[in-house]
Amino acid sequence: MKTPTISALTFILLLTFSCSSSADDHEDFLECLSEKFHNYSSISNLVYTPRSSSFSSILLSSSWNQRYTTASTPKPQVIITPEHESQIPTIIHCAEENDMEIRTRSGGHDFEGRSFVSQVPFVIIDMIRLSQVTVNAEAKTAWVGAGATLGILYYSIAEKSPTLAFPAGFCPTVGIGGHLSGGGYGSLLRKYGLAADNIIDARIVDVKGRILNRKSMGEDLFWAIRGGGGGSFGVIVSFKVQLVDVPEKITVFNIHRTLQQNATQLIHRWQYIAPKFEKDLNLYINAGRTSYLTGVNSSQEGRNISLGASFYSLFLGRVDRLLSLMQESFPELGLVQEDCIEMSWIQSALFFQGFPIDSREILLNRTIPKTYVKVKSNYVQSPIPAKGIEGIWRFFYEREGENSPLIMFPNGGRMAEIPVSETPYPHRNNLFHMSNLVYWQEEEAQNTDKYLSWSRRLYNYLTPYVENSPRATYFNYRDLDLGVNNPKGKTSYAQASIWGKKYFKNNFDRLVRVKTHVDPKNFFRNEQSFPPLESYPF
Repeated sequence: MKTPTISALTFILLLTFSCSSSADDHEDFLECLSEKFHNYSSISNLVYTPRSSSFSSILLSSSWNQRYTTASTPKPQVIITPEHESQIPTIIHCAEENDMEIRTRSGGHDFEGRSFVSQVPFVIIDMIRLSQVTVNAEAKTAWVGAGATLGILYYSIAEKSPTLAFPAGFCPTVGIGGHLSGGGYGSLLRKYGLAADNIIDARIVDVKGRILNRKSMGEDLFWAIRGGGGGSFGVIVSFKVQLVDVPEKITVFNIHRTLQQNATQLIHRWQYIAPKFEKDLNLYINAGRTSYLTGVNSSQEGRNISLGASFYSLFLGRVDRLLSLMQESFPELGLVQEDCIEMSWIQSALFFQGFPIDSREILLNRTIPKTYVKVKSNYVQSPIPAKGIEGIWRFFYEREGENSPLIMFPNGGRMAEIPVSETPYPHRNNLFHMSNLVYWQEEEAQNTDKYLSWSRRLYNYLTPYVENSPRATYFNYRDLDLGVNNPKGKTSYAQASIWGKKYFKNNFDRLVRVKTHVDPKNFFRNEQSFPPLESYPF
C-alpha cells in the first residue's frame, strides 16, 4: 500500500478542518504535526478536532464534572490520544510554537475541570491509551501509565498477588496521573501514607521534549510531582510505585448512626481517638442525610428529614482483633461482630463502592458517572466542640444538602511520621481532613448558583474550627474559589501565593523554584499553576 506523502496529508487535514470557526487556532498546529512526524499516518487516527465525528464523544467521555461541559464552556481546538510516550514531545513542540496551551487528562475527575478546560486556545493530551500496568510481584513494584485508572491498577495487582496492594483512593475511575501527582488519599494512608509517598520513579516529558526518569529529571522535579501535581512541569507519562503488604483477610464495616442514636456525640468522640488508633485501623466518617448515606428513603418534608453519620472502617487484621480494639478505644459506637465482614483487600475496594465483592472486573470499567459537583476541603487541628458539630447539621436540612456528604478522614499513624517537607503535601500533623461535597444533576443545572452558595456558606461556617494559618486545603480537591492566576501574561508570586499557600504552605516556595528551573517561560500553565520567577523573593 502506498503511503501518503507529508504534503498530501497536510492538504487533507487543512481541507478537512478549514471550515471550523476556530480553524485559525489549530490549522498551523496540525500542519506542524504533519511536518514533524516522520510517519504522520501513525498518529493521524489519534487526532480529533471539532470537525471529527467522534470529537464530542471523546471530549465528554472523561469529563466528570458537568459544570464544565455546557455549551458555553470553552472547547479544545484539538484532542490527541497518544499511544506511546515518544509521540508527546512533538505535540508539546507544536503547541508551544503555535501559542496553544496543553491540558493533560488522565481520568477527567478534576473537580474544577482543569484537565479539559482553558480560557485560551488549547490542546488536550488525553492519556487514555497510555494505561498499561506492569506488576512485578516479586519486587513488589509496578509501572503504571498515567492514563490508567485506580481500578485498573488494583485489578492488575490482585491478578498477581492476593497479599499486595497500593495505598490510593476509593473511586476506581479516577486517573493515575492526577491522583498520584496530587497526593492520593485512601483507606491505607494511616499504615502506608499517601499514594504519592509510595512513588519510587516516574517518566515525564518536559518543555524541551525530553523524556526524563527520576535520575535524569533530578530529585527536585521528582519531589515536585509527588504531591504538587504535574500540570506545572510537563506531561507525566507513568509512575513506578512501591506496592505494600496486606493480609489475605482484612476486616471492614459500615454502620450508620442517626442524630437520635447520638451521631453528634460519636463524631465528637471520634476526633480524639481515630488519629491515635494503631496504624492497621482506619475509621472515617461520612455525615449528612441518612437517605443519601444509606440509600434508604426518609421523609422529605421539613424537619422530619433524618440526619446522621456513617462510620466506615478498614482494618488490616481479623474481626476478633478489631472488636477488641474498638471495645477498648471506642465502645460508644456499639460495634458488634455482625457489623463486620472479613474479605480480601481487592474485595474491600469493591465493598466501599457498593459493588458485589466478587466481581472485580467492574474495576476495569472506566465509564464515569456524570454529575454536577463542588468540593471544598479543610484540615482540623483541634477537636471541634459538640456545639460546633451541632451547627453543621442545619445545612443538611436545606434542599442543597440532600446529596452532600461531609467526609472526615483521620491522620495519624504513618502520616504523622513523614516530615512535612518530604513531599509537597504538607498537611501531615492535623487530626483529620474534612471535605464537603455537594452534588446535583442536570435537571437542577439552573440552580447551580444555589448549590455553590450552599457549599461556600458551610465552608464559612467551619472557619472557627479549622486550620487558618493559612486556611489549608487539599490540592487534589481543587477549588478555584481560593484564587486564580491571570489567564494571560504574568502572574506574580504574591498573587499565586493566595491559593498556593493554602494547598502547600511553606512547600509552595520550593515548588515555585522548581517551576522556575524546569519551565522558566511558563509554557505549562493553568489557573492554579506555579509561576516562574526571574528572581526569588525568598
